[in-house]
Amino acid sequence: MIKNLMRGLALSAVLVPLLSATPAQADVLVLPDAVGKLPEAVESRNGYQRTSFRHWNVGLDPADGCHTRSEVLLAEALEPPQITGSCVLSGGRWFSYYDEQTVTDAAKLDIDHMVPLAEAWDSGASAWTAQRREAYANDQDADTSLVAVTARTNRSKADKDPADWLPPAAGQQCRYVGEWVATKLRWNLNVDKRELEALKVLSDGPCENTAVVYTPAP
Repeated sequence: MIKNLMRGLALSAVLVPLLSATPAQADVLVLPDAVGKLPEAVESRNGYQRTSFRHWNVGLDPADGCHTRSEVLLAEALEPPQITGSCVLSGGRWFSYYDEQTVTDAAKLDIDHMVPLAEAWDSGASAWTAQRREAYANDQDADTSLVAVTARTNRSKADKDPADWLPPAAGQQCRYVGEWVATKLRWNLNVDKRELEALKVLSDGPCENTAVVYTPAP
């Protein structure tokens, strides 16, 4: 009972700064409770092709001439880049939180799918329609689904889950795990046994008070 009370107090401390910025329909949990909601299942990559997930599409605003990648870069820029021609970006400044690097050249950034496309396929997206997979691959309605990071960290991550990869910046690992879990819950994706065990180690240890904020995808 004391442990539950302490967790409740810790959750309150974490949530206070989030409440004003959290959509009314969003679910907010501490990481151990969020991990407990993840369905466990055997994963399979049978039939996976990256082309099964159409990206990048015309983005949130088809009239702006920018596809999803460029729209994410614009949304996450600390200093906005200049836009010329058919959404060509120059200048600007970004923070890649995986490795805590500041980047001033958009060409050196990748837009990472928080849960990689192959991992999403393994975890349930293989049963989705093509339209739902496209919605997943271009999801800008959740801040955690797509993230601008240095190309080297994105390629180091590849299609690995948290059992095999965490950001090299140790101070960002709890944030990353919280966003991974939020994305899986948003899209009702499964976790396999190794992934779940890794998440439990983090959620019962250093990341116990991490807040997970998500809204189920339409």
